[in-house]
Amino acid sequence: MKRLKSPAGWALLVLVVAGLLAVGITRDQGPQSPQDRVASISRRIACPVCDGESVFESRNNASATIRSAIESRVASGQQSDDQIIGFVEQRFSAQVLLVPRGSGLDALVWALPAAAVVIAGAALFVTFRRWRDESRLIDDPTEEDRRLVAVALDEESP
Repeated sequence: MKRLKSPAGWALLVLVVAGLLAVGITRDQGPQSPQDRVASISRRIACPVCDGESVFESRNNASATIRSAIESRVASGQQSDDQIIGFVEQRFSAQVLLVPRGSGLDALVWALPAAAVVIAGAALFVTFRRWRDESRLIDDPTEEDRRLVAVALDEESP
């Protein structure tokens, strides 16, 4: 098997993997039942009382109220998931999403770590290449260097 040695080969590999991940993440799961939609939406919304728990997992009264509001909106069948989440945000006037949206200012939550990884990878690449190039600048040993090594080895010999 041929090893990837050129930067173009690595770049191609990264692009293919990123493309496959993007397709896998955004792939449509098909139609959902109303119960599946309620569960999906309530898993994305944070419990206003609990710490780090979703409305789906929480069993307190506030979460039950939010779940019933979601169920009634889903049962009407006239609103998308994002519209229902917007309604919950507006009605309960809180930051309710457990996972930030992928658009607007919230997109920075997703983009900044990815950008940091890319920048760190590029910095490592440049640093390793510089080290490799600097090691090539070291001249071959001169005759004087060889003579000094030979003298040192002769002195160590019994």
